Amino acid sequence: MAQRNDLPEEPGQDTAASPTGAELRAAPRFTLLIRAAKLIVDGREFLCILRDASATGVKIRLFTPIPEHKSLAIELGTGERHEARLVWTTGDHAGLQFLEEIDVQRLLDEREGPYPRRQVRLRLVLDAVLHSGGENVHVQFHDISQQGACIECEKWLMVHELVRLDTGVMEPLYAKVRWRNHPRYGLVFEQTFKLDELARISAPLQLGQALTEAARQAARQAGRPGKGQPG
Repeated sequence: MAQRNDLPEEPGQDTAASPTGAELRAAPRFTLLIRAAKLIVDGREFLCILRDASATGVKIRLFTPIPEHKSLAIELGTGERHEARLVWTTGDHAGLQFLEEIDVQRLLDEREGPYPRRQVRLRLVLDAVLHSGGENVHVQFHDISQQGACIECEKWLMVHELVRLDTGVMEPLYAKVRWRNHPRYGLVFEQTFKLDELARISAPLQLGQALTEAARQAARQAGRPGKGQPG
């Protein structure tokens, strides 16, 4: 039996082997109001907002255009991930079709999944300078959310210690150490991010890293040095 797709047909949309209008409206839709999620594009993570959804597809709001890709998935803050394919894009919205039908209730209920009621966390690689006790030390981000981050730091930090982080890509961040498992530390920001603010800061970092890795891979395949300089 052919898989149904419920995604609403958009005027002037860009399509990739789009189903017919009847197929697009075959399954009932549910309205999801401001449910943050991650759009995973070839392993890179971008913030998005879920809108209309059903067992076969979802409409999302984007904060950055979807780059050329080989794979897509939606991941909730709870940790549940659903593989998908792009059906259409128009403006800052896109329609995705799930590769397998899902239980829509699990999209609606934040108590479902491995990490219930957890905010969406973006995994990314970002270097920073941490200021603590009169010392300046190099640290690296492992993930970030609207409320905090996980970093790796060689200096021992105290729980509840107030620190400052300079990244060079955003305003200085002030945070308190919430937990530690040296050399990893969990931080809570003194001032939280708005969702769209974090999305627009993180997207160029993810895209830039993807381009860097693609260039390195192309250089290796061509037998050139990692920096891509001609021999």
